[in-house]
Amino acid sequence: MEKESFIPLVVKWAQSHGFKDIQANMEGYETPKSYERAADNAKFTPDVTGVNMFNRHYLEVCIKSDQMRGNISKWKLLSELAGMKGAKLYLMAPRGHVRFTREVVDQYNIPAEVVKID
Repeated sequence: MEKESFIPLVVKWAQSHGFKDIQANMEGYETPKSYERAADNAKFTPDVTGVNMFNRHYLEVCIKSDQMRGNISKWKLLSELAGMKGAKLYLMAPRGHVRFTREVVDQYNIPAEVVKID
């Protein structure tokens, strides 16, 4: 499963929940701002960002994979940034990935809201 195929669903969810100024990591939308980790120059680009209640929130597609280490680092960074700005990190999980996502969030103590998308 490719997470890129779920980004349009996340954009649709964000629009239906009142998010404005939506930026998405897909064609037809402005690409969200990338963040770079100074320690190893790793770049992190959010899947989707949107403004709701004057704050820019981060929306990430979450699917099971073998390379979770990079995703966990990205989620921790985005949740930290969101927390500093009074915003939220939403982890958007397709059917079959919700429980896995909740377990990862609990295991690594990541402050994020898990949302099921279809």
